[in-house]
Amino acid sequence: MNTFDPHGPAGFDPKTAESPADGVDDVDAAMRAARVFLAVIAQSVAEVEHRVNSPQLRVLVLIATHGPQNLGAVAADLGVHPSNATRTCDRLVAAGLLDRTDNPADRRYLLLAVSAQGKELVDTVMEHRRTAIMGVMNRMPPGLRATLGPALDAFAEAAGEVTDDERFALVLDDGPLQDRSEAGNAVIVPPTR
Repeated sequence: MNTFDPHGPAGFDPKTAESPADGVDDVDAAMRAARVFLAVIAQSVAEVEHRVNSPQLRVLVLIATHGPQNLGAVAADLGVHPSNATRTCDRLVAAGLLDRTDNPADRRYLLLAVSAQGKELVDTVMEHRRTAIMGVMNRMPPGLRATLGPALDAFAEAAGEVTDDERFALVLDDGPLQDRSEAGNAVIVPPTR
């Protein structure tokens, strides 16, 4: 699973990096962008908080993104005790958002998969995020917008995040950003300082 390591992927040596990130302006710009991303995430969570809480949503997104998981993998990815993961997953199963089945590879373990209702909920959250981010990106100068995706992919890869997962990707064409579902723009209210 992807566990964030602030020092980068295993084996990374900041002393051998081509150009160290010592530019305070670049770090401050990344921090400002992070506030916008956090605002987008908070708004998308607020859309579904009547159905799930944040830890439950995190489990659903994890399983929707990485495929069926066992309880041990869920606990490890969330960095919680297995009993906490069990309680969270039990609630999601009871709500019809996760399906629990025998693991065909090892019947001692159960597999948790997102149900049709769970997929719909995750899709709603991701659609909100995609639409909100597209709205911001469409207000950027086109030349800068074209460089943003590769720069963010490199940033995510440096943090150890998998960047080849197309399930939640935006599709770029010659015009404004277009989502696969052709959604419109959203208004984002960044958090106040």
